Amino acid sequence: MAAVAARLTVLFICTGNVHRSPLAERLLAARLPEARVGSAGTMAQHIMGMHPATRSVLEQLGGDGAGFTSRRLMPELVSEADLVLGLDREHRETAVRLWPVALRKCFTVREFLRLSRGGGEPVWRSESAHGDVAPPREVISRAAAARGSLAPVSRAEDGITDPCGAPYDVLLACGQEIDEAAATLAALLRERGRAQRTEC
Repeated sequence: MAAVAARLTVLFICTGNVHRSPLAERLLAARLPEARVGSAGTMAQHIMGMHPATRSVLEQLGGDGAGFTSRRLMPELVSEADLVLGLDREHRETAVRLWPVALRKCFTVREFLRLSRGGGEPVWRSESAHGDVAPPREVISRAAAARGSLAPVSRAEDGITDPCGAPYDVLLACGQEIDEAAATLAALLRERGRAQRTEC
């Protein structure tokens, strides 16, 4: 019987690994339990636990903040991930500087969603070479191949605004935006009942 593919690994990146990327990590993990989802910050300090306001927003949105610890982005985290998603362009660019060969798997969250819908229909609706809907890693490859095929957008349109220091309602709105993105990401990256094959 053919070997089962390794679990997809998704890494979210923001600046402090205190608000945006922890929300993205835990909200996607809740929607896509078959994947390994993590997060890191380009300037993170190692602290125990999640920021209380972030945890409150996360729980309102159905996520779980238990066991979370901030961590700094390191080259091996980029190397080991199948998909690296920055919450802003600077985070994607930092990941590529740390591990240049990762360019084809590094996007901002909004960029990846935009490229995945490049032709109108999400890329996973296209058939793979085997006649099945495209598996997650093929979705990532197709999104990378779609770069340059769409009109450029502004930096602001490619990012999700940092709520650090802002009132709670701003953090909540940020969490809701990330939750909507997580729902779409889960739909794109979910294994869609593809039958296992037996080698002859």
